[in-house]
This record gives sequence, C-alpha cells and structure tokens, in this order.
Amino acid sequence: MKKFTKMQGLGNDFIVFKGPIKLNGQVIKKLCDRKDGIGADGVIEVLPIKDNQVGMNYWNADGSLAERCGNGLRCTARFAVDNKLVNSGTFTIQSGKESLKVNWDGTNPNRVEVQVGIAELADKPLELFGTKFYIANIGNPHAITFVENIETAPVKSLGSKVETDNHFSSRTNVDFVQVITPSKLRVRVWERGDGETLACGTGMAVCSIAAVRLKGAKFPINVEVKGGTAKVWQDDEGYLRMTGPAQIVSTDETE
Repeated sequence: MKKFTKMQGLGNDFIVFKGPIKLNGQVIKKLCDRKDGIGADGVIEVLPIKDNQVGMNYWNADGSLAERCGNGLRCTARFAVDNKLVNSGTFTIQSGKESLKVNWDGTNPNRVEVQVGIAELADKPLELFGTKFYIANIGNPHAITFVENIETAPVKSLGSKVETDNHFSSRTNVDFVQVITPSKLRVRVWERGDGETLACGTGMAVCSIAAVRLKGAKFPINVEVKGGTAKVWQDDEGYLRMTGPAQIVSTDETE
C-alpha cells in the first residue's frame, strides 16, 4: 500500500505521492479516473533531494508526462513542508530542468508563493481555425487568445482542435483570456491531456504576461478562473510568480 495525499489548488486537483514510486501511463489514468479511481486532474511525485530542495514530476490525467504545473508547484511546496522534506520558508523545487524558488511559512495555505517560470511569448499571432493565437512557453506550451466574453468563449469546441493541431509537436494547452481591468483577468484553459479544468497555473501566468505586453495590463494582476483567484507578478529575475492556495482534500492509501 502506498500513502497518497489528495490536494487541490483553485480546483485543480492532484494525487500526490512521496517518491520514488513506480508509475506508468496506465496506472496514472486509472488513478485519475473520477468514476473508477481516486479522481484527479493529474498525479504528482515529490522527490526528496536535499535540505532545501525537492524534485517534482507531474503527469496529466491521460497518463502523459507534463513539463510544468503551476498549481501543482504550490501543492508540492505545501506537501514538502507538511511532510518535513524541507523546512518552512524559502526553498526550491526542481521541475524539469529548472530550479524554481518557492515560499511557504507553514501557516496560511491560501498564501503559497511559487516561481512558475520565465515565459517566452511570440510577437506575432498564429491564425488557427479563424482565430488568432499567441504562442507561449513557460516550461510547457500554450496557445493564448483574447476574447470579449469569457463565459461564451468556445473553450471546448476550439480548445480540443487547437490542442492537437499539427503546429504543436507535443500538443498544447489552450488559453482563453478576457481583460477586465489593467489589473484583473478572467481565464479559462483547455489543458493538454485533461480538457477544461477549473484552473491552470501556468496558463494563468502566461495569460498575465501576454496581457501586459499586448493589452496594456500592469503587474501585479489578479487572475480569476472557475476555481478562484490568484495573484501573478514578475520578479526581479524575470520569473513569473504566483501566490494562491494549496489545500489538502484527503489522505489515504492505495495499492
């Protein structure tokens, strides 16, 4: 039996294990199935490295390994402190090839701070299915489009097409963003391998930098998704940072 913690950040939910643990795509899909499994948007493996650093591996619900997960970073940060893998305060999470600074004092689970990454954003849009998308990367790929009304945005019908378009060799996340004010965005994301989720941390981050560069928005920005709101800004190192919740749903064991 392997102990797991079910966690969520802004409604983006994860099954979190202390590693090392043997996982494959078929097992991931079974665990994430909301009818026959535990149910989640993805699975996180947290690996002890040293006193002030842990590693993070993340799999989408379809079993595919993802390069980055913003809401998962916050949950990993809390999990690492709660399980005494690191001391509370500032430490780092190794995510893919990057070492990202995070901060949690161990007291307020609604204020977990993480570096999400340095975003790359194309200067010119790519037209797909009659819609302009700005291609971005923050450790994982995104295609961003601005909309007038987030509620009526064609997230499901268009998101599924863009995700698998042949412009993207490893598929892509698809972000729909409405600029409410220079300091507030509303975002919906069709996540690669998951479909539309209640939140996507990397999507919230890249939509923020796109709104700053293309639509006159100003940091810090409150980004609202279906699962709640988080604050995004850019630090002195050029990293996009996010402060938001990391909640424990349950703790149990699985075979």
